[in-house]
Amino acid sequence: MSQAIVTLKKGEGRTLKSGGLWVYDNEIASIMGCCEAGDVVIVHDFDGYSLGKGFFNPHSKIRIRLLARNAEQEIDRAFFRMRLENAWEYRKKTVDTGSCRLVFGEADFLPGLVIDKFEDVLVVQSLALGIDCYKEEILDILKEILAGDGIAIRGVYERSDAKVRKQEGMACAKGFLGAEFDTDVEIVENGVRYYVDVKEGQKTGFFLDQKYNRQAIRKLCRDARVLDCFTHTGSFALNAGQAGAASVLGLDASELAVEQARKNAILNGLSDRVVFACEDVFEKLPELERRGEQFDVVILDPPAFTKSRNSIKNAVKGYREINMRGMKLVRDGGYLATCSCSHFMDQELFAKTIAQAAKSVHRRLRQVEFRTQAPDHPILWAAGESYYLKFYIFQVVEER
Repeated sequence: MSQAIVTLKKGEGRTLKSGGLWVYDNEIASIMGCCEAGDVVIVHDFDGYSLGKGFFNPHSKIRIRLLARNAEQEIDRAFFRMRLENAWEYRKKTVDTGSCRLVFGEADFLPGLVIDKFEDVLVVQSLALGIDCYKEEILDILKEILAGDGIAIRGVYERSDAKVRKQEGMACAKGFLGAEFDTDVEIVENGVRYYVDVKEGQKTGFFLDQKYNRQAIRKLCRDARVLDCFTHTGSFALNAGQAGAASVLGLDASELAVEQARKNAILNGLSDRVVFACEDVFEKLPELERRGEQFDVVILDPPAFTKSRNSIKNAVKGYREINMRGMKLVRDGGYLATCSCSHFMDQELFAKTIAQAAKSVHRRLRQVEFRTQAPDHPILWAAGESYYLKFYIFQVVEER
């Protein structure tokens, strides 16, 4: 059966032509031939020039997600093997592969698909209709590739429970793909041991994107008094503790996350120096300030305050407030690590917001370093959504 041809309007497809992978519903002029949701279609520019082929979804504003620039490329098992082998070879050269993100959607040219490896367990998140049809075949191929390097995968868990699936016309899905296994998976990262709850933890269970940012704060933490805000399962706090911090307080509003963080502290023999409290950070920081508390290192790793352009103004207020509060708790000459994981809070706006916060509380900032997400979450230029994590370390100095 011949594939349908989708033709773009004149002047449209700018993102696609500059290296992106998405075609929006309002960019399409016509569809020639029959196609159903999830089918692979060929994309033409207004003048008939071929732009590639991708998955079609009439239920989504992102109408086409490009798979290949060559319209002659067959989308078959060999194609997916090529994509997955490329992804795995890249990880082997750029990151510690004990636990890492194996597939990062569009940035690995497998749009809508995320696969994380936690030692010998895979967690898959399928967020687009087209790729969902191939999910089990892709996992089968990936297990074959890993087995070639002596890695036997003992289980796969699906965490396709993100709300974004509804925008694709898909129901949420969660559960074992294959045999059941203990969903508390023990991993080691930067020498720190963790239990990762792949069933109930946030997203796929653990935030692998901060791997080397956690490592970066260690040099600041020896003999320090450390405050880790939005600690989740304690990753920054435990890195600080293992690096020789005198004391660490980790705060998070989730009782489930805090309970997991406490287990992780015990697992690493750090529960005497690294403690966790279930607290609303926005309420707790003013309380610590009123009590005159001061810390050598304050870490701010909040959830995304915005997931759309429409709420960016409120997000700026949130980031400004949390950074003001954090800076006030840093002793003169101490350090602040602060980040944003929202794609819509771009680097320029985030930097501007931090500068405003510093001015408001009469602090001067000396930048130690700027970092982004770990390399297993590659940033594909022209696919802006793949660049989301901004991470600064500052020395905080009081104005005199």
